[in-house]
Amino acid sequence: MAQRLATEYVKATLKLSETQMKQFLQMAEDGQVHSRVKVLGNGGQEVVLEDHAGEEVHFPFDRREGFYVCELSCRLVNLHLANLVRRLFLSFKGDGIVNRVYAGFTMSYVYSKGSVRKIVEVKENQSQTVYQYKNTLQEMEDVFRMRKIEQQITKVKRRVNGLLDLRNATCSQEEIAKIDEQLRTHTVTLFALEA
Repeated sequence: MAQRLATEYVKATLKLSETQMKQFLQMAEDGQVHSRVKVLGNGGQEVVLEDHAGEEVHFPFDRREGFYVCELSCRLVNLHLANLVRRLFLSFKGDGIVNRVYAGFTMSYVYSKGSVRKIVEVKENQSQTVYQYKNTLQEMEDVFRMRKIEQQITKVKRRVNGLLDLRNATCSQEEIAKIDEQLRTHTVTLFALEA
């Protein structure tokens, strides 16, 4: 099994409420990792995690609209510190890209709200998608909506055909004008549905 050389967080984002920030600080305390908090301007905080070997990771949290928002980019070598950061990232539903670097290749994980959406293996300027999240329920709903629209199009076309038959059978100019107005309305509806 390949040994991980490093873990990189690229444009990773965490958004925490006041309560979640307290939970984050409690979870960050670990027997092998020491945490400290620096208070910044505008109510922000910087949480620094340091392992026994001296490796550090800085979480700069800015206050925005009542939340603590952290935008993180870092590279971690220590496995224990990397695992702690991973647990924090998943627990607090982080977004971003996490690269796990191995000798000769990198596994790139794309996260959305703490869930893996895509995994790509990158080797020597080549990339191969290993996994991609599919929202099957959403896809089924989309197909259902498409069928519903197709059914509406079929109904409108039937009405148009019926109106055209009625127009051909009618001699009164007044009736033809009314039918033409209905045809114009159906034409606009058809155009919208087919778009």
